[in-house]
Amino acid sequence: MPQKIVVCGAGFIGTQITRLLAKTPSIHVQLSSRTPEKSYDQLKSTLPSSSLLPPVPVDVKSAPSLSSAFKDASMVISLVGIMHGTPKDFEDIQWKGAANIAGAAHDVGAKLVHFSAIGADSSSPIPYVRTKGLGEKAVLEKHPNATIIRPSLVFGPDDDFFNRFSRLSTFLPFLPVFGGGSSLFQPVFVDDLARLVDLIAKDASVAKTVQGKIIEAGGPEVFTYKQLMEAVLKYNGRTRPIVSLPFAVGTLQGAILEQLPVNLFTVTRAQVEQLKSDNIVNPNPEANCFALETLFRKHGSTPGLRSIHDVLPSYL
Repeated sequence: MPQKIVVCGAGFIGTQITRLLAKTPSIHVQLSSRTPEKSYDQLKSTLPSSSLLPPVPVDVKSAPSLSSAFKDASMVISLVGIMHGTPKDFEDIQWKGAANIAGAAHDVGAKLVHFSAIGADSSSPIPYVRTKGLGEKAVLEKHPNATIIRPSLVFGPDDDFFNRFSRLSTFLPFLPVFGGGSSLFQPVFVDDLARLVDLIAKDASVAKTVQGKIIEAGGPEVFTYKQLMEAVLKYNGRTRPIVSLPFAVGTLQGAILEQLPVNLFTVTRAQVEQLKSDNIVNPNPEANCFALETLFRKHGSTPGLRSIHDVLPSYL
């Protein structure tokens, strides 16, 4: 009997996960978000019609809408998250919304894979970081066997980081970094995240191994923020100086730009504050936490993790 997997949340990560899962005839994927039709229309022409179920709109703030959408699901993949909003918006989506998804998945007997973020910290003053941490705690309270995936910066053809800075380099005479651009990142390829979810969905031994665990998902290399800007310019073929600005200037810029509608130039004070911390896999993980690379190596998943140098030339 085909298994129903619900991808809950819009975005390019969910789209890529759906593409890979739908290659398996025994898996039927349902897209659910506030407006899943856009992603569904994007995918239906490239996937077998039998693999993609009709989309089902949901509101993560409404538990009843989730319960009906998750009926008969064997797995739910929770990708709910926002980058911009008020503190209440972050709480409603990344904390309480994540808890609602976990509760609904548990109630229908579905496995749960919840996407969080490296650096999630329930005590952080930054709304994005704090609610990611609170969301993790709430998810494990509602669904103790859930698997939590914490990616670093995610890259791929439809990403919002490398593509954004590549576009900015067409308008700006320089690319800015803050505080010397020394904060560290460990970019992970979106296809490698999709491979991880696919492995959990298809391999019972892997699914058992990761129950109630946290997987920190970073790529094979660590880069400074400045080095990431250098990579953007290297692969889009433009020559621009990279100029370091004090964090105070970024904070002032954020105070102004966050009052305007979100656009290509948007940066917020919270995002500038996040750049003061590294975003890499913990080299000394807790007992319930391990690295994506470790999991792939243990279970013989090939090829290895892809670097930005392998992929960026194909889309910048």
